[in-house]
Amino acid sequence: MDGLTLLSFLGVAIMLTIMPGPDNMFVLAQSIAQNRKAGLATTFGLCTGLLGHITAATVGLSAVIYQSALAFSIVKYAGAAYLLFLAYKSFREKSFDPSLKSSGMQNYTSLYKKGVIMSLLNPKLSLFFLALLPQFVNYQHNVTVQMLVLGFIFLIESLIFLVAVSIFAEKVGHLLRKSTFISSKMNMIQGSLFALIGLKVAFSEK
Repeated sequence: MDGLTLLSFLGVAIMLTIMPGPDNMFVLAQSIAQNRKAGLATTFGLCTGLLGHITAATVGLSAVIYQSALAFSIVKYAGAAYLLFLAYKSFREKSFDPSLKSSGMQNYTSLYKKGVIMSLLNPKLSLFFLALLPQFVNYQHNVTVQMLVLGFIFLIESLIFLVAVSIFAEKVGHLLRKSTFISSKMNMIQGSLFALIGLKVAFSEK
């Protein structure tokens, strides 16, 4: 791969990353409802999950999901069900307490795990890596190394973008919490975001 190829891939990756999707919406929801640390914990979880997709694409496992409608559906509906479960938990909360939500490593560890699970249960990422990465690979050289390099470029730029989303969304959440009414309904807002993301995943196509 030459420098022009890497820059072209980076440009495509950035455009795809900034498009509204389950990952950045999930980070947005956590940062607005809690704080940027919650968003960052979720971001690190999502990026850890990306390592799984990068590995799968490199060794060819993503092709199984791409070729099998059943495998794609299983992963898709499992991810949607998980998001709807998170929405249900948010709706069940009777009140929102920012001081409770934003404190303690246990909360951030839980968010990190949720990010990992959500990323791994997103079949769109598998299809993305399978369809996009090979377009930028020079098959006259080591394909595995090139796939890994491209995968990590995508991971790094995604990390930078989601960190920025976390910081921005925290400021939005801070403004919203100045309103007593909105603050008391923050769990409903978070649950609604989870539900919308879950439904979007459930009704998505290949």
